Amino acid sequence: MPVPKYKRILLKLSGEALMGEKEFGIDSEVLSKYAEEIKAVQALGVQIGIVIGGGNIYRGVENSTDGIDKVTGDHMGMLATVINALALQNALERHGVFTRCQTAINMERIAEPYIRRRAIRHLEKGRIVIFAAGTGNPYFTTDTAAVLRGIEVEADIIVKGTRVDGVYDSDPEVNPAAVRFSLISFDDVFRKDLKIMDMTSITLCKENKLPIAVFNMNVPQNLKRLVLGEEIGTTVNGSAPSVN
Repeated sequence: MPVPKYKRILLKLSGEALMGEKEFGIDSEVLSKYAEEIKAVQALGVQIGIVIGGGNIYRGVENSTDGIDKVTGDHMGMLATVINALALQNALERHGVFTRCQTAINMERIAEPYIRRRAIRHLEKGRIVIFAAGTGNPYFTTDTAAVLRGIEVEADIIVKGTRVDGVYDSDPEVNPAAVRFSLISFDDVFRKDLKIMDMTSITLCKENKLPIAVFNMNVPQNLKRLVLGEEIGTTVNGSAPSVN
């Protein structure tokens, strides 16, 4: 069996990724495909924590133009992540993978409350742990929640699955001439104002020396190849040489 590069990862998925070709909601085929990809990585002996966004259900609000204030909107977004987490948990268990869903907001009837030591114990026992409801606080993104959970459970890397194959100097969906970085430093992410994650997330990763890998989750076996050490997507860390 090939030896994985990482023992424990924190996988961050966007809620929008679950939509597939739909305008909103959850595409069951995408959900099943992701469950297969995650199961293949777990079979290597890798411990996996997952944070998933809620943008396919509710994106929150930046202002009150729709009559919903920011704090209420963020709370609604947190509940959307719980819906997605339960859907992913169900898909994984249909593939024979043992999981636990932990929420930052107490809702004991449907999920465990987030307890760091319990989460680590689940990971050590080979269970996949899905962390839902963000940090439990408004004004924090699910990117920040993913990094925070990654630090707390001592993950080796944050693995961010997107629909593009890494980090570019501009939006590749808008600019066909955009240049992709295979390796970039946290300082260059700040300097170039690259939209990998919000600045709070990047700062937390830099301060805690936690690397980030950004890759296309929709390419079959990309996640497995990345975990095995292949150069997939873009790696962000504190030791990369400066780029122009």
